[in-house]
Amino acid sequence: MLKIKNINTYYGQAQALKNVSLHLAEGEIVTLIGANGAGKTTLLNSLSGVVPTRSGQIIFNDAPINNLPVHQIVRLGISQVPEGRQVFKPVSVEDNLELGSYLHHRILGGARDVKKNKEMVYDLFPILRERRKQLAGTLSGGEQQMLAIGRAFMTRPKLMLLDEPSMGLAPMVVQEIFRVIASLSREQKTTVLLVEQNARAALKMAGRGYVLETGHMILEGTAAELLNNKDVQRAYLGRDKKEIWER
Repeated sequence: MLKIKNINTYYGQAQALKNVSLHLAEGEIVTLIGANGAGKTTLLNSLSGVVPTRSGQIIFNDAPINNLPVHQIVRLGISQVPEGRQVFKPVSVEDNLELGSYLHHRILGGARDVKKNKEMVYDLFPILRERRKQLAGTLSGGEQQMLAIGRAFMTRPKLMLLDEPSMGLAPMVVQEIFRVIASLSREQKTTVLLVEQNARAALKMAGRGYVLETGHMILEGTAAELLNNKDVQRAYLGRDKKEIWER
C-alpha cells in the first residue's frame, strides 16, 4: 500500500530525515520507534503533506503523493492523529467528528456517510456517545485521544497515522486505545503506522517495526525480532517501561 524510498526532509537548512525508506502492506500494523528528536513525527508529517520532502519518493497505492496538498492526501485515504491530540476544544464532541468528515460533506450522498461513520465511532468509543454534546476541551486526556482517533476515522481512511497515542494517559486507558487500534486493523481493514513511546506495547500489537535514529532508519524487522534484539531492549525496552505496562 505504501512505499517510501529515500526521502529527505528539511527544516530550513537542518536535515531531519536522511534517505528514509519503509513500506506497509494493506491491513498491517507497523510501528516506528525511536528517541525524542529522532524524526518520527517529521516522517508522519511528510507522509500527510504537512511538511514537504525535498527528495525521494512516497508512493501510495501505486501513485506518487510527494508534496500533494494535505486535503488531497486525505481524500486519497490517509488520515493522521497528531501528537498531543489537538482536538477543537471550544466545540462539542459531535462537532469535532463533523469537522473530521469535511470531505464527505462535499460529495453527493455524503451526509449518509457522515451519519454512518459517526455511529461507527460511537460504537468504538461508547463514552463519546455519552459526551457527544460536551465541549471537547472539558474531556479527560483519554477521552480527547479517543475523540482524535474518532475524528481521523470519520474519513474512513485506508491508512491511519498515529503519533504517540498513549502519551500522558493512564495504563488502563492506554490498553483501551490500543484495543481500538487493533480493532480498526482487524475489523475495518485499516492499515496503521504507529509512532509510540511505549515501544514494548507497540511491538506486541504490531506485526513489524522500524527503528529511527537521528533521521536515519537503522533497523527493521518483525515485532518478535525487535523485541528480542539486545540493542533495542537496551535503548527502548527498559524494565521500568515493562513494569508500567504490565501493572
